[in-house]
Amino acid sequence: MLDRTQPDENQSAGDVASDGGLEHVAEDRPAAQGWQPLNWLKRAGQFFFALSFSSLTRRIVSLNLAGLVALVASILYLSQFRAGLIDARAQSLLVQAEIIAGAIAASATVQTNTITIDPDRLLDLKPGETYGGPDEYSPLDFPINPERVAPVLRTLISPTKTRARIYDPNGSLLLDSRNLENVLRLNLPPPADKPGFVERGMVAVRTWLNRGDLPLYRELGPENGNGYAEVSDALQGQKRSMVRVNARGEVIVSVAVPVLRSRAIHGALMLSTQGDDIDQMVTAERLAILKVGGVAAAVMIMLSLLLASTIAGPVRRLADSAESVRRRIKARIEIPDFTRRRDEIGHLSGALRDMTSALYSRIEAIEMFAADVAHELKNPLTSLRSAVETLPLARNENSRARLLEVIEHDVKRLDRLISDISDASRLDAELQRQDAVPVDLRRLLTTLVSVANETKLGHDVAVETRFEGRSPTDAFAVTGHDSRLGQVVSNLLSNAQSFSEAGSKVRLTCRRVRSEIEIVVDDDGPGIRDDALERIFERFYTDRPHQGFGQNSGLGLSISKQIVDAHGGRIWAENRAGPLDADGAPTVAGARFVVRLPAL
Repeated sequence: MLDRTQPDENQSAGDVASDGGLEHVAEDRPAAQGWQPLNWLKRAGQFFFALSFSSLTRRIVSLNLAGLVALVASILYLSQFRAGLIDARAQSLLVQAEIIAGAIAASATVQTNTITIDPDRLLDLKPGETYGGPDEYSPLDFPINPERVAPVLRTLISPTKTRARIYDPNGSLLLDSRNLENVLRLNLPPPADKPGFVERGMVAVRTWLNRGDLPLYRELGPENGNGYAEVSDALQGQKRSMVRVNARGEVIVSVAVPVLRSRAIHGALMLSTQGDDIDQMVTAERLAILKVGGVAAAVMIMLSLLLASTIAGPVRRLADSAESVRRRIKARIEIPDFTRRRDEIGHLSGALRDMTSALYSRIEAIEMFAADVAHELKNPLTSLRSAVETLPLARNENSRARLLEVIEHDVKRLDRLISDISDASRLDAELQRQDAVPVDLRRLLTTLVSVANETKLGHDVAVETRFEGRSPTDAFAVTGHDSRLGQVVSNLLSNAQSFSEAGSKVRLTCRRVRSEIEIVVDDDGPGIRDDALERIFERFYTDRPHQGFGQNSGLGLSISKQIVDAHGGRIWAENRAGPLDADGAPTVAGARFVVRLPAL
């Protein structure tokens, strides 16, 4: 594999040897350094551009913003600031109305059928203080004179930016601070100030936000003061406040208190807010919330993009690598390694790397298996072809008989090879399709040994079995496929019997070694050459000098190792040490095959 990051040695040597090349590099270096910030900006722009078109990034940003928008909208809709502000304003208006009403009644001077108010003394009064003569006049002798009350009302109301209205005991309007220039008791028309077409959208939104369950405020005629519930209660001697909303969606807070003198009701004073002073404060508070929400949204977008870059970027790289593996199956593609991340991305990366490694290993094994099969099948086919071509040229019956024996031998060898190859090729598929179940090795091994002793597989070699445990009832159970595990033990017993002399015995021992079950097959044969202890598990390898060529396919031990590996176990071969010979060198007492499987 070529490493594209390695420099070309010849080119580097040429650059070093050339003075002009050094000068050229020195001249280009400042320019390259000057362009580095632009390159960084360009790469950052490409990165965020790629993120913006990522479905996962859009989902992360959208969901985070949706939560923030819902939170800000809930705060704006359910804010308690507006309700508290309205309550505070109502209480303030009540106190202000009581002071003004008390001042009007207390500062009145007796004239002919009038109540006169001294403005200078009215300003010096404190809440609850009165001045004037004793209460020896009838309440009917003190009607409210609008001409004298108007200057005082103007002085007291103007700084507060509220609207004041005074009603007589019959509910008729005497004085309205909005029209102080018209102080006569006339039919004062309500101000006609209708919203324009452009404002209706904003008014509709504000009305929807502010209305709630508030009643609608309407301007009543000057003779209909009793139409206001608070004025009606004030003329009955009770103070009251009301909160309404007008056609523009502006909140109107109004209070009404009785004007009392000598416990007699001379009229009612009604104070109400004007315009959208409350709404301006509420709007200012909501604008502050929106500003905080905007800053939080900007921060959340940046954090979401950073979060998406740690998720969408690695996932995209893993997906691209997996796609490259699919398209270039014969060229090994390395999956990016994110296993250092202690999260799902790291786990996914590790799983994909393991899966890809297993896939490449499987592909290489299939290629090697195909090559070995072709090689093994080619030998008997070549021999068979030569025999068939030579058969017509045979001059006597003996030569023809020998050629027919070769043909029969090669055909049997091909049949045996094809059967073993077929068994080996579908082994993985069967192990993957079938579910692993608990397997009782005590019962399985007992059955296999009984069958081996009855058939002896063409050899006069008996098999002994022994289970080593604390008690005869100890369980030797593993998780796997009983038929395939039985195939492994049968191959080992058959192999041991084929190398043993007639009349000898093969010993099978089963024991528990910590968390594993160990199966040991010992024979008294010639043993295994040291250089063949590992090779005997290779496909099509056979080492049987005492047998004729082509009697074994060489797949038995390879299939056994494949089955044991699929069960998460191990298998190996070794020689049993015998007594020392005359020269003091150790002898070989026989071969030993050991299988270890994870215990259930």
